[in-house]
Amino acid sequence: MRYLALDKLAAVDAADFARRKPFPWLGMADLVTPEGYAALLANMPGLDLFEQKVGYRRRAGQAPHDRYSLEFTPDTPVPAPWRAFIDELCNSGYREQIARLFRCGRPTFRFHWHYTPTGCSVSPHCDARREYGSQLFYFNPEGDWLPEWGGGTLILDDAGRLNYDSAPALEEFVAIQEAPFIGNQSTLFQRTDHCWHAVQPITCPEGRLRRVFIVVVNPDTLYWRVRDRIVGKQVQRF
Repeated sequence: MRYLALDKLAAVDAADFARRKPFPWLGMADLVTPEGYAALLANMPGLDLFEQKVGYRRRAGQAPHDRYSLEFTPDTPVPAPWRAFIDELCNSGYREQIARLFRCGRPTFRFHWHYTPTGCSVSPHCDARREYGSQLFYFNPEGDWLPEWGGGTLILDDAGRLNYDSAPALEEFVAIQEAPFIGNQSTLFQRTDHCWHAVQPITCPEGRLRRVFIVVVNPDTLYWRVRDRIVGKQVQRF
């Protein structure tokens, strides 16, 4: 089975992507093939594999991003379709397309899942400077998730005013866009010091979860490998 519709990514003009405001980002439908998406959706990793992350301190006093989180390693016992999808991300032309759009050297990847319950949110933030960017794949299908429950990634425009090391409220941004997130949708964005994004508090019924799979795009440098080892992070790059 083929999982990625790479032609859709290849059709994105790199110069147009770089010019997008307020920072390079793109919402994409059907980047996963219909049959691939159905197989992944039917085999989501079980919550028993996840670590509950609640109340973690964030940079500059930003509110915690409470959720369940699962970091992928070669030993993670995820269902076979997910392992095949990750293999395809690593071994197809996906890496070259990401390098083309981000205008970077050959990147490495980290993979993780976030499941977010009702009442939780993602405060406005920019991702770490060590990252090139991220791609989010959403797994709340149409008919199973109502738009009024929230869960969309908000793309925030600070007009270049806000400091990366700050904790702004949503009201401080001059414009807010919501990336499509219900069904077979994906959001790609490049990391800058103004790539602010967030998720408003989720209001789904108890027992439902906002489910995303995230590809974190990193450089492969000795500096970051040493840093991860020093701070004790168990990071797998592919």
